[in-house]
Amino acid sequence: MNRAKYIKVLAASVVLACTVTAACAEQSGIASVYSYGRTASGERVHSGALTAAHRSLPFGTMVRVTNRHTGRSVIVRINDRGPFVRGRVIDMTPAGAHAIGFSGLAPVTLTVIGRG
Repeated sequence: MNRAKYIKVLAASVVLACTVTAACAEQSGIASVYSYGRTASGERVHSGALTAAHRSLPFGTMVRVTNRHTGRSVIVRINDRGPFVRGRVIDMTPAGAHAIGFSGLAPVTLTVIGRG
């Protein structure tokens, strides 16, 4: 394997590892609220549940979501895919959003806690 290809494979491996381990899985961006339909994991969305959608984290991953404006945090379980809007990092149920003090959009930091 040539050097450039080796570096690309190594970099991809590090990115993949960082998305599923607590040591380096921290992400910041905008959170939004959703409360309808079925999830990509096959569950129904329950507005009172502490669940959320993330583009790449495995289903069942537990994530601490911290509102950067209020400092409040909540732990949610990933059970859906999304959001698919640039700049947004997580879609939360109304219960999760309420727990950290927002109802529309909010700047948040995500920290992977582990698998549920």
